[in-house]
Amino acid sequence: MEDGGRSTQWRFAAPNPTLAAAGERSIQKALLQVHACLDERGPRPVIPLSHGDPSSAPSFRTAPEAEEALVAAVRSGEYNGYPTPATGLPARRAVAEYLSRDLPYMISHDDIFLTCGGSQAIETVMSVFGQAGVNILLPMPGYPKHEAHAVFHRMEVRHYNLLPERGWEVDLEAVEALADGNTVAIVITNPNNPCGSVYTYEHLAKIADIASKLGILVIADEVYGHLVYGTTPFVPMGVFGETVPVITLGAISKRWAVPGWRLGWIATCDPKGILRKTKVVDSLRSFVSIISGPATFIQGAIPHIIKNTNDEFYNNIVKLLKETAEICYDAVNEIKCITCPHKPEGSFFMMVKLDVSQLPDICDDVDFCSKLAKEESVILLPGKSLGMGNWLRITFASEPPTLKQGLERVKSFCRRHQSQAN
Repeated sequence: MEDGGRSTQWRFAAPNPTLAAAGERSIQKALLQVHACLDERGPRPVIPLSHGDPSSAPSFRTAPEAEEALVAAVRSGEYNGYPTPATGLPARRAVAEYLSRDLPYMISHDDIFLTCGGSQAIETVMSVFGQAGVNILLPMPGYPKHEAHAVFHRMEVRHYNLLPERGWEVDLEAVEALADGNTVAIVITNPNNPCGSVYTYEHLAKIADIASKLGILVIADEVYGHLVYGTTPFVPMGVFGETVPVITLGAISKRWAVPGWRLGWIATCDPKGILRKTKVVDSLRSFVSIISGPATFIQGAIPHIIKNTNDEFYNNIVKLLKETAEICYDAVNEIKCITCPHKPEGSFFMMVKLDVSQLPDICDDVDFCSKLAKEESVILLPGKSLGMGNWLRITFASEPPTLKQGLERVKSFCRRHQSQAN
């Protein structure tokens, strides 16, 4: 570059290359590409069946007790400053008590690290374990942010399959075959995003046994904890903390339908103290000390949110999800070119297999979602962004009439494109 006769060679022309690799593992990037295909002049409203945020749907509005707690925290004037041990302690204690309800032992506030949503919990854990030369076992399909942060921290990612023919259970034999002396952890998501499955106690026990045998810990993403509506109850992985050390990731974003409030946590479920002896807890504490955590007022509100939310709210949300899951599953069964191998039992999602052989002018799942957006103003997530080409993820956390309308548009789209094969 010429400047007054001098040539300047800029030294910042090569940004961190791992960011580009991590950025490829992004749901947001995939959805932006699909949204770009929308016909802005289209006469019909856009129906998003693609993301895990039901907060805009009136039926999924959060509990009034939660809103009152947040407003009271703001109006108190006690939470306008930076977070301090005094503001964080009641919040951590409340989360510890909340999680301990479902465990055969008690965890304390010292086992809880508050984060700015579940995403920062993922970032924190991957930062603690991430270094060149180690590997981590992630599910396929899975939540892309686990892989994005692992890749960013130069970890080798090894994928184990979830088996659709077995209710999306973990392929346990594959886990043993994938692990080696450099494997540090296995990540499981239960209830599952994107598959909608819920693991049984027996299956989780087998995962714990294998992890213990391999000498690795279990990172359990339980952001959708308690959002179950099938025959399998939710069992936290921490139940097996005596067998294997467990790091649990959670948040209020899904059960309370407030992802914008950005309150998550990391819980060390480790009654034998292995994570303390191996300095993992010290590393978690160190990392949390150099990042910005949740807003002070949400920390002030969380004890009251957990204590005062009425069981009626939880029950109504689960009842609504059961209804919308049924609507979605029944509608998919009427569409010839897509199939759902397992009826969802938890979370907001289902994975469906796309048979592109029945759609002569559509080449893959990305093409399907792009044309669906353009022609029908319905947004679905291509399975490619989750590691599963020619699959689709459908979100059914929506108002039932809106969901029915969106699925009817998908049905019309498929019928129209199938007719071109004749």
